[in-house]
Formats: sequence, C-alpha cells, structure tokens
Amino acid sequence: MKTSLLAVVVALLAVPGVSSAAPGGVYDVKHYGAKGNGSANDSAAIDKAITAANAAGGGTVRFTPGTYKSANTVHLKSDVTIQLDAGATITGSGADTYDKPEANPWDDYQDYGHSHFHNAMFSGDKLKNIGFTGAGTIDGGGHLITGNPKSGEADKILSITRCDGLTLSGVKLRRGGHFAALINGCTNVVSDGLRIDTASDRDGWNIISTTNVTITNATIAANDDALVFKSDYALGAKLPNGNVSVNNAKLSAVCCNALMFGSETCGDFTGYHFSDITITGAHKSGIGIVSMDGAKISDVHYRNITMSGTYSPVMMKIGTRKRCGDNPGVGSISGITFDNVTGTHTGSDFSPTIWGADGGHRVSDVTFTGVKLSVPGGSGTTDTGVPSNNPADYNPKSIGTRPSYGWYLHYASGIRFVDSSVQFAKDDGRPASIVNNSSDVTFDHFTAEKGGGSPYDIGFQSVAGYCVKDSAVRVNATGSSSDC
Repeated sequence: MKTSLLAVVVALLAVPGVSSAAPGGVYDVKHYGAKGNGSANDSAAIDKAITAANAAGGGTVRFTPGTYKSANTVHLKSDVTIQLDAGATITGSGADTYDKPEANPWDDYQDYGHSHFHNAMFSGDKLKNIGFTGAGTIDGGGHLITGNPKSGEADKILSITRCDGLTLSGVKLRRGGHFAALINGCTNVVSDGLRIDTASDRDGWNIISTTNVTITNATIAANDDALVFKSDYALGAKLPNGNVSVNNAKLSAVCCNALMFGSETCGDFTGYHFSDITITGAHKSGIGIVSMDGAKISDVHYRNITMSGTYSPVMMKIGTRKRCGDNPGVGSISGITFDNVTGTHTGSDFSPTIWGADGGHRVSDVTFTGVKLSVPGGSGTTDTGVPSNNPADYNPKSIGTRPSYGWYLHYASGIRFVDSSVQFAKDDGRPASIVNNSSDVTFDHFTAEKGGGSPYDIGFQSVAGYCVKDSAVRVNATGSSSDC
C-alpha cells in the first residue's frame, strides 16, 4: 500500500522532537517532550521548541490545552511567538531553579527588581519580532517573589529588554511576583486584550524606556502599580520614551498607582495619549505624573477617564531625587491636557495636587477641561500655609495635608481649569482650591462646593496673573495680581 506524502508529514509531526522546519511554522511544545500534565517540568521542552522555531527563521510555539509546569527560565528568541490556546496554562515553580540575576554595574540607580532581568519565568534581550498571543494563561502560581529574590528565585513572569517588535495580546498573566511584565529599552510594542491579575502580588505592567507603543482593551488589576511608564538607568544610559497610545483600558491598584509616570524617571517622555480608561481603585494616585530623576515629561493627553476609589485622583510633582547616572538635574512637566475626566476620591486627605520643585522648575502648560472631582472632605478650617514636602519622595503622602480640599497648586504656571468642578462628600472648612507661588492661572466656568466654615473658595497666594471668570466662587488674593 502506498503511503501519501501528507500522511508521512502528519506521522512525523506526531513524533516528539520533530516539527515543521519552514519559517512561519507551528511548533507544538508536546512534540518536543512537554507533558502538559501540571507535574513534569516542561521548561527544557519549551526551550527546544523555541530554538527550533528560531533556527527555521521564525514561527509559532504552540501550547494546546493543558498545564505546563515551568521550573526553569525559558529563553526567548527572535521571530518566535508563544501561542497559548484557550485552556493552556504555564505555571511557575517553587523549586528555586530559575536563572540567577545578572550583575549590573548600575544597580544603585533603581530598585533591585528593575536592575536584574534574567531571574524571570521568560527572559530575552536584544530580540526582534517576538510575541505572546492566544487565550491561555501564564501563572506564577504564588511562587514568584515580590521582594528581592534569592539565587534561583524569580520575581517576574516576563522580562524583556532591548527588543524591537513585541506583541502581547489576549493572554492572561497571573500572580506575577514583583512584575507580571517588565520591558526595558524596547520599541514597536503592540498589545490588544491583555489581561493581568496580580492584585495579590505587586506590579502589573512596567513599560520602561520604551517607544512606539499601542495598547488597546487591556484589563490590569495590580496590588502595586497597574500600568506604569518609567525610565531608569538599568541599561546604563538615559533612554527615550514616547509615541504611546492607550485606549479602552480597565485598571486598578490595591495599594498604589493605577496609571502612572514614575517614580523612575531618568530619560525624557513625550507623546502619550490615554483615552476611554476606567480606574476602579488606587490607594496612591489614580493618575500620577512625577518627575523625580531629571526627566522632561511633555505632550501627555488624557481623555474620557473615569476614576473611583482613588486616594489621590491626580498627582503631579517635580521632585529632586536625582537617581539617574551623573548630574541628572531637575526635570519638568509641561504640555498636559485632561478632557472629560471624572473621579471620586476616597479615604485620605491627598487633595489633587500640582507641585513644582521651585520657582525655576514649575509644572507648566496644563489644561483641565470638563474635569469633575469628588473628594471625601470632612476637615475643619486649617492653616493655609504651604504644607511640608519631601522632595525625594513621589508618593502623595510626601506632601503634608493640603490646606485646600480640592486643587492645591504650588510653583505652577499656565494652568487652566475650564468647565470643571470640585465637591466633597462631607462638609469641609478648607477652601476648594489654593494656588501658591505660581503664575498665569485661570479658573473659567469653575464650580466649587462651599464649605460651611471655609473663608473663601479659591485662594491666590503670591500669584502673578490669575483670572477667575464666569465662576460663582469667593476669591481671596494675597500678594497676587489679576489678569482677566
């Protein structure tokens, strides 16, 4: 009986270690020895499949339904996509057999987890055209470390550096340790339908020193930062960031920041567009923009953002930590717009804040249009002097209790509120907003709930050129000049 060529090919593909050798082929990890039974260590088989796909000029490494235990670091290679079918799960291990963290001469400029990349479930450096797609899950399984790992322990699911062309779509990342995903020094990143649930661990997705990013339909629930853009010195240089678009995302952070720039802010950031985003919790900032290490942050735009359960709905600060190589200087924040943003603020006295470093380093050129915030209130009348500040700390609590229940501005210029409002849940004796040591600040069609014991609604303290128009508010201006 003659055997057809197709039958021979099918038979060969069923033999472990044999797969398609054509570029663009599919490489089933079970053909390379993976068991997918949840108990056998499948790391070596996964590495073999990736190597075969790469050697053939690229392809897809496929995980059919099953549970694939991976007790060793999997090494990614160029032109290889990891495809997780629905029902396929890759799980971590507590065997302490992951790659050791590599030495880094620039360790002192960022936290340990940012400085080391090899100690991860999946790692890769200087790769092109790689991806994670499908509908399956990569689960750290509670074995990944949220602090500084010992040798053999992993603290990340995905650790990818200096890549060109990354797709991260459809898959779910769970219990990621310190980071579910950390990328640094990459470009041309596309993500659609990514799901991250690491609310019992720490960070969701850290996008560091990366350009040309498009993220759509992401759902990220984290404990620490959910979706955060950073720039550090882990790769030994100040690297650019920007040309980023995030649309239709759902974010939450148990203890920390939902949508954040920083705190690592070494290289400059420019060209960011965030739209149609829902934030459902952040015990630091709902939207945070901090420049702590000399970065210039500019051309950033937020549209159609809904926040609830945030401790600080908006926090903008220029700090002077200066953790970025030699002589990083003081950074800047400018060219920021907020359109159609609503937020409920709960559980703290962290009023929405704009805080420049000093008179020469002001937060500038920021416009709020249709920004409506609700805060807890409940405080009595307080001193209206400038609160304390730790310039090396980026957290909302680094600034003392603000003397206004709503917006507090310090060392700012070119700030405009249009068709915006602040209100409280409980009567508050503080003014709605105070502007201090600033210039060119406008409140246009601004609405503020009046506290029963508050002396005024908007206070200007040493402000050069303020304007309040078409707003039914009480104004107090000390050492300030009107420019309406």
